[in-house]
Amino acid sequence: MDLSDWLTYRASGDDTRSLCTVVCKWAYLGHAHMEQMTNKDSAANATCGWDDVFWQEVGLEDLVEGNYAKIGRSVAFPGHPLGSGLTATAAKELGLLEGTPVGAALIDAHAGGVGVMEGVPQRLETTDFDDPLCTRMVLVSGTSTCHMAVSKRKIFIPGVWGPYWSAMIPEYWLTEGGQSATGALLDHLIENHAAAPIIANRAASQKISIYELLNKILGTLTAPFRSALTKNLHVLPDFHGNRSPLADPKSRGMICGLSLSNSEKDLALLYLATVQSIAYGTRHIIEHCNNYGHKIETLIACGGLSKNEVFIQEHADITGCKIILPREKETVLLGAAILGAVASKDFDSVQHAMRVLNAPGLVVEPSKDERVKKYHDAKYQIFCSLYKEQVSYRELMASVCS
Repeated sequence: MDLSDWLTYRASGDDTRSLCTVVCKWAYLGHAHMEQMTNKDSAANATCGWDDVFWQEVGLEDLVEGNYAKIGRSVAFPGHPLGSGLTATAAKELGLLEGTPVGAALIDAHAGGVGVMEGVPQRLETTDFDDPLCTRMVLVSGTSTCHMAVSKRKIFIPGVWGPYWSAMIPEYWLTEGGQSATGALLDHLIENHAAAPIIANRAASQKISIYELLNKILGTLTAPFRSALTKNLHVLPDFHGNRSPLADPKSRGMICGLSLSNSEKDLALLYLATVQSIAYGTRHIIEHCNNYGHKIETLIACGGLSKNEVFIQEHADITGCKIILPREKETVLLGAAILGAVASKDFDSVQHAMRVLNAPGLVVEPSKDERVKKYHDAKYQIFCSLYKEQVSYRELMASVCS
């Protein structure tokens, strides 16, 4: 079991799997259930989306035995009530009432998506599309970043996971891009810089995080605008490969413009250039998805990095998208609460609960300074060229080492 399904099984004694986990992690064909959506109050459906041939081809034919008893004989939509609610044992351990409804779960990032995707101020609601939900992308930014968008029709995009039917919001196809290392990359570069101990001590003495201190340092440096501080420093953030949209596990990080300096200023500039490179990666994913049929124009950010003002503003300036921050900071918990509310019959659907319980907070606008746009357009060209150069180096070396 994946963790999500284990937790609901532990709570309810019902081993029904969530469409989210089996579709996203176990190659389950969720759209096999499309015709069953008219009967939402029925018991969890018997699995009909397993592909026997696939499991046999990859040498895991034993999973087919017993009608897939090992990995799931029944599957439910997110928020579907499981079993008879909390078992007596689970209720005692949690300090809750026996029988409290338990809803079929979501993977953590996907719960974050459910916790934010309807949280858009009314003044920003787009009227150009039949379904405004399909013009938004959720950035779940932490150790890595997950980029999630939904559509009413299936859209196949090379280098991007999906489309997954009902894997996040029932009756919508999920497109899932991602960057394998974002917060982890920032931590790595900062911790391995010569100035890191000095910065860490200063931050501790001021009782702020290292990132808050680096942001303050950037504010003391002189440039026509903050982003321009990195005009001679360029980063390709693929230190852990490229998940989307290139799907290249062999890609590696690159830094262009290094000097012998190891000062605190040098660390702040490297930090800013890396933040920008992560944002260029997000721009690359958005453009790639839109080229294949998505209409993404608004970003909704959650996760640890969404609390970083520099990270969010650079993403807005680089992508040209408004970024909405949710009012509720713990959006994964809100998404989980929505599933519980649906299982409790307080709402008749996940979408209904999202519309009522999602709420917007701060809206971050892209810079209106034309210099900023031209600057990032130029750096984005360099960002894309770094990968192309790396591929050419790789091919050259392969030709002499084969």
